[in-house]
Amino acid sequence: MNNELEFRKSSYSAQGQNCVEVAQIPAGFRKSSYSGRDQNCVEISSLPGGAAIRDSKHPDTGHLPFPKSEWASFLTSALK
Repeated sequence: MNNELEFRKSSYSAQGQNCVEVAQIPAGFRKSSYSGRDQNCVEISSLPGGAAIRDSKHPDTGHLPFPKSEWASFLTSALK
């Protein structure tokens, strides 16, 4: 697995200008092992720099990415 996300400028960006760059989030979302067998829940995908979550009922509506430090803090709090 690549250790970095590959960012690229939009084709709408002008040459030589600063702009927002985008990266493809790898597919690979999975349900938590704590989820019931036929239940809808939050799914997670590991990322090189953290993790992303999405709603299993509506996977096409997007995801929410977290940097590694924020994800680690969330897991520490959730597992207490």
